[in-house]
Amino acid sequence: MGDLDSKVALVTGASRGIGKAIALDLAANGADMAICARSLQGLQETATAIRELGRKVECYAVDLGDTEAINGTVAHVFEEFGRIDILVNNAGVTRDTLLPRMSESHWDDVINVNLRGSFFFTKAASRVMIKQRSGSIISISSVVGVVGNAGQCNYAASKAGLIGMTKSLAKELCVRGIRVNAVAPGFIETDMTEALSEDAREKALANIPMGRLGTPGDIAHAVTFLAGDASSYMTGQVVSVCGGMVM
Repeated sequence: MGDLDSKVALVTGASRGIGKAIALDLAANGADMAICARSLQGLQETATAIRELGRKVECYAVDLGDTEAINGTVAHVFEEFGRIDILVNNAGVTRDTLLPRMSESHWDDVINVNLRGSFFFTKAASRVMIKQRSGSIISISSVVGVVGNAGQCNYAASKAGLIGMTKSLAKELCVRGIRVNAVAPGFIETDMTEALSEDAREKALANIPMGRLGTPGDIAHAVTFLAGDASSYMTGQVVSVCGGMVM
């Protein structure tokens, strides 16, 4: 029995990396899970691990650029589980390049998935939470959304947008018993960082006071804390999990 027993959590981008770690940590703490990704096949490993933890799980394939698909997914989750207590907006993409070479599709792809998709998932799930008069919404932003990064103006804009959305919605929804927070990861050990050259990795580490990259579990633990009653007096906050990069 965990802190999230009887809770239902919806996590986007749960097929690998940070999203998978979040889904497993929420399940380990008692939540039943609705997990989303672009394809069902990519979710099977996560779903199997959740079932091994003894929790119910349903998988949903959804394109975050498709508003109707997002609304339909949230409706299916509510039909299957009868409630939505936790929403984690984790799905995201990068299309990194310097501004002179950044195309319209580079910009639109990142904004549509990272910011627009999160907005519509939040809008749909919040309708359920408003009727319940309870809920916790957590968006995965980034330290890049706080401090910026060369070659990532599209990604930084999307993640900064999530922070602004989080703070605004926290003020709107708190009277309905809904808390809205964000987590801003720093450099985390994922498929993306594994592809870094040794030189790029050393430069990244030089900017981290703790001297190491984070793990997906570091982010997952912060999300689980924000999802549960231990953080019941927190809303509109951005929790940086970055080894001290942002102080």
